[in-house]
Amino acid sequence: MDRTTGRPNHIQDVLVKMHKGQWFGFHPYDNKVYANLVIHDGSKSKPTESELTTELASMQAAFDAAEYKRKREAEYPSVQEQLDMLYHDQADSTTTFQTAIKTVKDKYPKP
Repeated sequence: MDRTTGRPNHIQDVLVKMHKGQWFGFHPYDNKVYANLVIHDGSKSKPTESELTTELASMQAAFDAAEYKRKREAEYPSVQEQLDMLYHDQADSTTTFQTAIKTVKDKYPKP
């Protein structure tokens, strides 16, 4: 997984998602390619390289498609600010809360 963005970028990201625990490894450890994949848990079968790369592509596509959500989250006012807006909207008959939320949603629309 890319440490900066959190985007899946290696078959290891798929393997971690498949089963809990330390059921796989790489030998040698410093060369994490499919050919060096070792299954430690005898009850688990080794997925094919094609299965892993296909699932990795799917995970990456899902991550990329949710970019608008991540951007929205960073721009929404804090919960405390939103509650304050709601209180003042009700007390003053204004729409600052709706305007603030709509501004972010319009800036980052759903695909």
